[in-house]
This record gives sequence, structure tokens and C-alpha cells, in this order.
Amino acid sequence: MPPFEALIAWTVFAAAVILIIWRPRGLSEAIPAAAGAVILIGLGVVPPGDLLDLFDIVGGAALTILSTIAMSIVMDGIGVFRWAAHNLVRLSRGSGVLLYWNVVLLCFLMTMFFNNDGSILITTPILIRMLTMLRFEPRRQLPFLFAGALVATASSAPIGVSNLANLIAMRIVGLDLETYALYMFVPSLAGIGCIAGLLFLIFRKDIPREIPTSAHAPHPGPHGPVRRGQQDAGKPAESPQGHPPEKPAKSLPVHPLKYGAAETPPETGHLGVIRLTIGIVVLTRAGFFLGSGMGIPIEWIGIAGAAALVLARWIWLGRGPKDLITQAPWHIIVFAFGIYVIVHAFHQSGAVDAAADFLGRRIDGDRFAAIFWMGGWLTLLSVLMNNLPAVMIGTMSLTQMNLETDVMQSAYMANILGSDIGALLVPVGTLASLLWMFILRSHRIPITWGKYVKVAFAVVPAGLVVNLFTLYFWTGLFY
Repeated sequence: MPPFEALIAWTVFAAAVILIIWRPRGLSEAIPAAAGAVILIGLGVVPPGDLLDLFDIVGGAALTILSTIAMSIVMDGIGVFRWAAHNLVRLSRGSGVLLYWNVVLLCFLMTMFFNNDGSILITTPILIRMLTMLRFEPRRQLPFLFAGALVATASSAPIGVSNLANLIAMRIVGLDLETYALYMFVPSLAGIGCIAGLLFLIFRKDIPREIPTSAHAPHPGPHGPVRRGQQDAGKPAESPQGHPPEKPAKSLPVHPLKYGAAETPPETGHLGVIRLTIGIVVLTRAGFFLGSGMGIPIEWIGIAGAAALVLARWIWLGRGPKDLITQAPWHIIVFAFGIYVIVHAFHQSGAVDAAADFLGRRIDGDRFAAIFWMGGWLTLLSVLMNNLPAVMIGTMSLTQMNLETDVMQSAYMANILGSDIGALLVPVGTLASLLWMFILRSHRIPITWGKYVKVAFAVVPAGLVVNLFTLYFWTGLFY
């Protein structure tokens, strides 16, 4: 690439990353990604002939993630997640310790069955609602909120379909879902368990030993905790003194990826419908792996699962797909394609070649070195620029190192662990962490960036090291 085009690629890449992380005035991350892509294509830095290949890599991954988010919209409308919040307390049987581990399990499963961003958007309001119902003091809320943030985000690592970046990276290296899960599930669980355990030890004094077995606080409305004088649905109620009803709280600003289900009062959930929807989600997730082995594109399975869920709701509750059409984050396709065009140009500028040369000389065919160098490198990149462009750069670097298959695959897995778990060191490392901070700020929960970093540095490095060592020994069983 000529020096002038390389300079343009670097400039557009830096500007896009800054705007995606900063998001001035609530700017959708799709806008800087799309604008950067248009600039690069318009100036000829990215040839039009490359676009079809780029969309082939990105399109399927984006549609897969979009279908899982669509499923979560439908489930939220049915009332599945409110049902889950209620049962978290019930299943804890009055134990705060059991409630903590139930929260960990909920966040893990939400990410496994949806994706990390969607899980944060779903579970964080659930947890805020639950903690408000239980009337926990602010310091007693911290263990549950931090577990929700770190576990939900880290849980995108065990299977490839829980994170957009993971799916794109899999397409780049040509890895199938079964192989990914075989190599990554156990190491990822080890790291997630380490993080959850360390959080428990750090906050053990703040976790109440006993909790109410039923909620006494007002049931929260669609925007989280209901203010005094409001009904469950967020409608104002008359005060005991007969004064005019209080005005409902103003709608809080919504992140572009917050697809709107939280703003729509859910229908009354029926247990039969809830069981049916959960069954469809489980079958769809299983279908990803079965279909992948049979050569069926996983995005087709995701779309089929979302369609089945919409149809089930339509038949059982008489509600059509209108909310899905209006609330689904269609811009995610624009965002994924735009950022990949930008990273592709950055790659062509020679920056990735330099990284590949540097890392290749240090790895030198050693699987242990490959795992720890790539895990550390992706952690650093994710902390500096966010994990989505970081994992793309890391994966592109790997394809240029001419490594043996076992070393290549091990390095790729470490690449994912660095971007999914190491990135949790700072809020800007992942979009999910930024979403979590945004939701807390919207609910006036005082967790600062400093507090986040202090907690993250106490648990994430150990979790990542456990991840990488377990990955080395676990994958050694298959090579």
C-alpha cells in the first residue's frame, strides 16, 4: 500500500476506534464504522473487489448475532426475564451466598444462549430490579453487580456463537464450532470459575448470609426500580393522601444496542409459553453445532430459531412480529461490516505484518509461547483499542505466521481469551463493559471507572492466567 493510503488507513482506524469507545452524545457505533468504511472505499484504499469477500466473512456472523438478539426481544416481551428475576430469589432459599452463585449461573447461561452484549442488557436490569426488591444497601449490591458484569462478558469465550468478534475470527482461520468448543469450553470454564471465586472472596463480607424469601419492595417497571408512588407497569398511582399522582420517571437515554424491549411493557408471562420459548432457544443452540457439522450455515439456523419463537408467541399470545421489526438492532450488520473494512485497510497498511513478524519470531513454533504471547498481546490491544478491532488484528496476524496447525489453533484460542477475558481489565476493553457502566449510570448506581478497574485488576489477571495454563494442558491432550 502506498504511504499516503497507509496514512489514510491509520487515521480512519484511530478515529473510528476513538468514536466507538467515546460515543459522543450517544453516537451509535455503527456511524463511525460506516463513515470510515465509506471514506476508505471512496478513496480507493479498499478496492471494491474486496467487498464481496469481506461481506462473506462478516455477514453470516452478524446475522447469527442478530437472530439471537431477536430471540431475546421476543422472550423479554413474553416475560421470561422477569420470571427469571423472581425465581433467582425463590431458588436461593433465603441464602445470600446461594443467591450470589445463582446470579453467576444466570449470567453464564444468558451469555451462552444469547451473546455477551445481549446478556449485559438483559441481566443487568434483572439484577438491579432484584436488588431493589431485596432492599440491599449499595455496598451489598456490589458483589452481584460485578459478578453480573465480569461473568456475563467472560462467558462469551466457551462457545464461538456468543460473541460477534469470535464468529468473525473463526471464519478468518477456518475453524468450525465443534473444534472451537472442544478446545475452549473447559479452559474457559476454569477462568470464569476463578473470576467468580475471587469476586466471592473479595466481597464475602458484603454478601448477606440471609435474604428475604419474598420481595417487599415495589415491583419494578420496564425501566428498572419503580419510584415510590408508581405501579408495577410504570403507571402513576394515587398517593395515600389523595394527592395527584406523581409523574412517571423520564425515560433514560438508551444505548443504540439496547434494542427497545426494555421500553415495552411485557405481556403477562404464562408458564407454558415460557417453557416453550426456553425449549426453542436450547434447540436452536444445539442446532448451531449439529448444523455446523453438516455444512449448514449457522446463520440459517439462527434465523429459523428466531422465526419459530416469533411464531410461537403469535399463536399463544396473539402478538405479531411488529416489535421485532422496529426494535431489532439492524445496524449491527452495518457496524460489523464497517469496522471490518476499516481493520482490513489497517491490515493492508502493513501494521499487521509488523505485529506478525514480531510475534512470529517469539513464538517460533512453540505452543506454550504461542498461547501466552497471543493471550498477552490481545489483552494489551483490547485494553488500548477495544476487543472487536483487536481480535480481528490478532487473528489476521496469526494467518501470516505460517505456524503448524496445533500451534496455530492454540494461538487462536489464546487470542480469543485475551480479547474476551483480558479485555475486562478496563471498561473500554469490551462493548459489553461499556454497556454495563452505561446502565448503572442511568440507574444512578455509583460505580466509578476507578472502582471498576480496582476490582477488575484484582480478579481478571488471575482468571486469564488460569485460562491460558488450562488451555495449554487441555489442548495438549488432543495434539
